[in-house]
Amino acid sequence: MRPFQILFLLFLLIPLLEIYLLIKVGGIIGALPTVFMVVFTAVLGAWLLRIQGLSTLMRVRSTLAKGGIPAVEMLEGAVLLVAGALLLTPGFFTDAIGFACLVPGLRRALIRRLLRNVVAAGFDGPQGPASKPQGPRTIDGEFRREDD
Repeated sequence: MRPFQILFLLFLLIPLLEIYLLIKVGGIIGALPTVFMVVFTAVLGAWLLRIQGLSTLMRVRSTLAKGGIPAVEMLEGAVLLVAGALLLTPGFFTDAIGFACLVPGLRRALIRRLLRNVVAAGFDGPQGPASKPQGPRTIDGEFRREDD
């Protein structure tokens, strides 16, 4: 399946799942408590995201001070950015995924798995006919000097 098709399915199915869950939870506990829970998870997620983000920033500074490259910390920052977007999106499914991304052990395991898959796939940069070296290239053209 192509990446565009996967994204299309995600953008179609996730909102439908969120609506379904909101209706089911609202039917069980009522509309007002459901709205309160959605707002509460957004506020709690933002607070936890701030704590995790500052912690990651401190680790980046520490790694830089030691002369290292904070690659894993930068990837953690990207995962935290996605977690923040998911937590601010109203719904229970996206909140569950966002909170899972805030757990440091799960976040690092996700990054390790992602890196392992990228390395196993043999990422060599862009592929295709335009990326292969063709040897010396000559581009014909004319020029004239404008300042004379």
